[in-house]
Amino acid sequence: MPCFHSSHLIVVIVSISSVVSFKCERVENVCETSLIIQQYLTMTHPVNTTVYPSNGKLYDFRNLNPSLSASVPTEEVITADGWGQKRLVIVANRTLPGPDIVVYEGQRLIVHVTNNLASDSVTIHWHGLHQAGTPFMDGVPFITQCPIAAGQSFTYEFTAYPSGTFWYHSHVGSQRSKGLFGALVVLKNETDPIPEHILQVQEWNHEWDSDYGFEMMLYGIVENSTEYTPSTSVDGSSFSLLKAQSGLFNGRGRYYYDFKSDSHNSAPLTVYRVKHGRVYRFRVIAVGDLYPFRISVDDHLITVVSSDGYPIQPVTVESFIINPGERYDFTLFANQTIGNYWIRGRTLETNRVTLAEAILRYETASEDDPTTKRKECRIDNKCKVLNCQSKYYPMTENIQCIFLDDVESGNVSDPAPSVVNGRFKEYFLNFVSEGMVNGKTFKFPSVSAISQPREITTQCENTKCDSMKMMTMCLCTHSLNLDKDDTIQMVLSNVGIDSGMSHPIHLHGHSFYVLKTGFGNYNKTTGQLLSQTDDLMCSGSMPKEKNKCEIVTWSNQSWSNGNVPGLELRNPLRKDTITVPNGGYVVIRFKADNPGLWFLHCHIEFHASHGMGLVLNESFPDIPRVPFGFPTCRSFQRQYSGSKDLNEFTNDTPNVAGTISLTLFWVIIAVLCGVILVLGLALVLMKKRTSSKTLSGSDSKGKFTPVSCQHSSPG
Repeated sequence: MPCFHSSHLIVVIVSISSVVSFKCERVENVCETSLIIQQYLTMTHPVNTTVYPSNGKLYDFRNLNPSLSASVPTEEVITADGWGQKRLVIVANRTLPGPDIVVYEGQRLIVHVTNNLASDSVTIHWHGLHQAGTPFMDGVPFITQCPIAAGQSFTYEFTAYPSGTFWYHSHVGSQRSKGLFGALVVLKNETDPIPEHILQVQEWNHEWDSDYGFEMMLYGIVENSTEYTPSTSVDGSSFSLLKAQSGLFNGRGRYYYDFKSDSHNSAPLTVYRVKHGRVYRFRVIAVGDLYPFRISVDDHLITVVSSDGYPIQPVTVESFIINPGERYDFTLFANQTIGNYWIRGRTLETNRVTLAEAILRYETASEDDPTTKRKECRIDNKCKVLNCQSKYYPMTENIQCIFLDDVESGNVSDPAPSVVNGRFKEYFLNFVSEGMVNGKTFKFPSVSAISQPREITTQCENTKCDSMKMMTMCLCTHSLNLDKDDTIQMVLSNVGIDSGMSHPIHLHGHSFYVLKTGFGNYNKTTGQLLSQTDDLMCSGSMPKEKNKCEIVTWSNQSWSNGNVPGLELRNPLRKDTITVPNGGYVVIRFKADNPGLWFLHCHIEFHASHGMGLVLNESFPDIPRVPFGFPTCRSFQRQYSGSKDLNEFTNDTPNVAGTISLTLFWVIIAVLCGVILVLGLALVLMKKRTSSKTLSGSDSKGKFTPVSCQHSSPG
């Protein structure tokens, strides 16, 4: 079991929302813990082996009469949605989610990660933390480190900043949606904070894991000779092809056989306990793979107070929408009749129901399931919903959308960086299809870019993507070079023939300012997207809807250089993950004041794995050096020449910055030995000449000591 080392801090282990939590004491400067990465199975108890659900509890499969059997402790089992067929998961410390890590702002956090997977590498990304001064701890394979191979360990060490709700997760392949994630909360040093809970929400497929699902997304899902069609969204677009049978809060949910009859498998759910009359803070983290969730609590209004770790002006709503990678904090006043109430998370699928459920349980209430109903949204009492994905909802749903454009930051003295002549750069990045940015599909290098930059050979410049117009895909290590302290404005768009579902875009290393969201044109009655935004244009003669849109710019060129109308510059939101709407765009801005290699990518796991991302190469000469002994990695290829036997391996090593090849080393040694030998012979001759001129009575004799050349290993 992971532990904090007492040499640094006092151990405080608490249970928050059925997940083991590791909390650092406020007085400590250094917090240290461990994550053990391993495979495990759902619905499996380490002692009682296989379990099954009944009436919200778990029982040993050998005892099929629950009334005559003792239940198995739920906290010792990864239940997921309680499906009887076990599913393989990849988890930290044998829990789903992994253990909460709770520290205070400014503390030094040390996390020892050990990879006990038998056949896979791993890294851990600390989602939302800026990693100022430690970009090599950001946890992106082949960008900021080499992957941690099976059997290896890696120690992450960084400052916990800023404060807020964050999380950690694997950044290798599809391990995140297989279960490798957990909450990371950075608390402010404040007295008497309100009590809080953590909600981590995701969709779940209990039949197959994400690697299988990724291949099915590419080639189609056919079951019993019937094709499984993608789910659709409110605006009429289709989600990527992902089958989910249920939703989970903190790793627990239920499989519904039939929603209309309320028929389900009675699996245990996460319970959040509250006392009547108190206010609670709920930290909600979208840890899922694809779908946005709409979060609500029956019979309670919720007040959203923070997003992605930064405070916002409080907004009281019926519900809010959260996308993969985002975090929202809300407060809840427990002022209702003592009892049990449903906490609901439903995806935005319009042709299917994927539902996550948890229980808000007042102190002294019964242990029964809630019987509450969700609020009915009426024309005379509409439901206020924060963070809508499209401009309009169908009128019949009676929803009043509150967009992020309508919300101001809670930090009143944090304006957006200003435009400075010569120090302002604007970039247009078009995220489309299921894996492209500006027509390029991202390919990871085969080395650790931050520590082996001269060995990268897959840059887009080297692949000559501009001359590959006839090819369907340009595969390269896409990057942008940012100069130190420049003001960077990015227009993140989702337009062109390959545009579609909304994309949650996440930036490492920064929390950017959200200045504006631009939508397409909609049918106000149905909420369907009619056409893409008029604010952007694509190069070429084809209209946007038929254009690849590899080069995007403003339709009105007077909007360039930061002159876009409607920008919120005085008090904009700060976020690290923002959703780019179908047919629209988002304008963000930040200052390039954090040297590093920062990944910018879609946080839909399938899309990121398929190449929807790029690297921001920020102030490369100023990037801090990696620690001594930092791992390196590279591909290996045998090198041949016409004079060498095919079975002979080369002794040359790659030209790494600060080193020379092994062959050149021995050549230098041989030359030095030759020089020493010549100097030695010259010295002997000089001594002989001198001795021949000495007096005849002298018995001095010249002596010559051979110089031996000792070959030493290169240092």
